[in-house]
Amino acid sequence: MSWISEVKLQESSPAAPPCQFNHTSPAMVFATSGFAGNFYHDMNDILLPLFMTAGHFRSQVHLVVVNIRDPWVLKYRKILSHFSRHPLIEREVHCFPGAVVGLKYYDNLVCNASDVPDGHSIMDFKQFIHESFSLNFSRTTPTTQRPSLVLISRARTRVLLNEEEIVGLAEEVGFRVTVANRTTTSDVERFAEMVNACEVLVGAHGAGLTNFLFLAREAVLMQVVPWGLDWASQTYYGAPSQRMGVKYVEYKTEVDESSLYGEYPMDDPVIADPLAIHKMGYKVSRKIYIDGQNVTLNLSRFRETLVKVFRMVRPEIL
Repeated sequence: MSWISEVKLQESSPAAPPCQFNHTSPAMVFATSGFAGNFYHDMNDILLPLFMTAGHFRSQVHLVVVNIRDPWVLKYRKILSHFSRHPLIEREVHCFPGAVVGLKYYDNLVCNASDVPDGHSIMDFKQFIHESFSLNFSRTTPTTQRPSLVLISRARTRVLLNEEEIVGLAEEVGFRVTVANRTTTSDVERFAEMVNACEVLVGAHGAGLTNFLFLAREAVLMQVVPWGLDWASQTYYGAPSQRMGVKYVEYKTEVDESSLYGEYPMDDPVIADPLAIHKMGYKVSRKIYIDGQNVTLNLSRFRETLVKVFRMVRPEIL
């Protein structure tokens, strides 16, 4: 990625400038550019690898940031302060007894505990995130008959075009519904508390669903799967949420619920064979299935899924 500055390692250099600061703890060098800013990539590409790489230092490490972005640092200041008790380093000449340069990426919200000194698991990462934001790790005993449901509202692509009807339907089934728009979700600390307090998180496939990290154990993530995105939905959110102790339910849209239905003939591969489109490469499939469709849910079908989820969180009522 050309927008990430290159870090060069040299055994020795007679031209090295003198130390302005000497430290007794090692350095952890990483970048906050690349895909940073997208919540999924913030967690998957930076914060999870940082946890796996620096967690065993027990905050006795200096974070050295390349391509530092102040808004990003401010957004995740509570998490970063749990990685290190020291302020972030980006300038001047610092000397350390040792350094780890770069982060190791494992997989989509996955970690390989055998590669980590203390054997951290993905559940350890979730607990670390909860501790950073002072969230409840386990679900508390419900105090009301109407379970709380947070619906993530999208404004551009994969929009739920009949969102108002969906909200009304969820309330009719018995949920207390809160709609979270982009303004709400951008305040990560505040939204983390909102998600942690709810029992069901609902949204169409997209980065916003990464907020399932803030759900308490045994809470429910319900993902609306747009046409052609079955594999991505399961890989990026379905499987990871289950590994982190969250109950997972998906609503797979049928083709006539997608805006693609009116744009392509039924025998076009976009409709008839999404796998063939995906084989053409991510740029092609993204333009169609990620950036090029919205959905209008069949309320009768969706009601069945809502009732199923209601029974999961309030089995004593239905």
